Amino acid sequence: MNYCNQCGGPVQLRQPAGDDRPRHVCNRCGAIHYQNPKLVAGAIVEWDGKLLLCRRAIEPRYGTWTIPAGYMENGETVAECARREAREEAGADLAAMAPYALLDLPFIGQVYFIFRAGLAAPDVQPGAESLEVRFFDPAEIPWSELSFAVVRQVLRSYCADRPHGIYPFRQLAVPHEEGEGQDWQCGGHPAG
Repeated sequence: MNYCNQCGGPVQLRQPAGDDRPRHVCNRCGAIHYQNPKLVAGAIVEWDGKLLLCRRAIEPRYGTWTIPAGYMENGETVAECARREAREEAGADLAAMAPYALLDLPFIGQVYFIFRAGLAAPDVQPGAESLEVRFFDPAEIPWSELSFAVVRQVLRSYCADRPHGIYPFRQLAVPHEEGEGQDWQCGGHPAG
């Protein structure tokens, strides 16, 4: 950040009095510009024993599979964001949503809130950000083609919980290196 978004003056990285870390502070008007993590909301969507995945039509990770999820907008709740993203990416209308996981990604300043959800109807179709959408049997999830470590982590947890039918709320930290280059089967065991 080089300039203040309130007055246009130059900003300088310094620690304001009473703060515990450096912030961008305007040299002209004194405004402190906080940079906070972005919230991503999404859902693990299940229909008739299968999980809904979307093949990305955008970067990063074009062509890889993910769960429907995206950045929260101002003026919406976390649940509204998850519903909107499912409609935008997969033409899916979510039903029976339940909180499932909170995943911290401090290395990129993101927090994911993931629901478990069913569908009002199994009619899905790719939106502008998806090349295709498809239901996968958990044993057929394309682990090596999943887009992000956070998606692998939450799907691993879900697949481990699924045989027991008990889905405790999970709070997980996803380290930077987590899961890169690994293939996984449903149940959380390394493939191969």
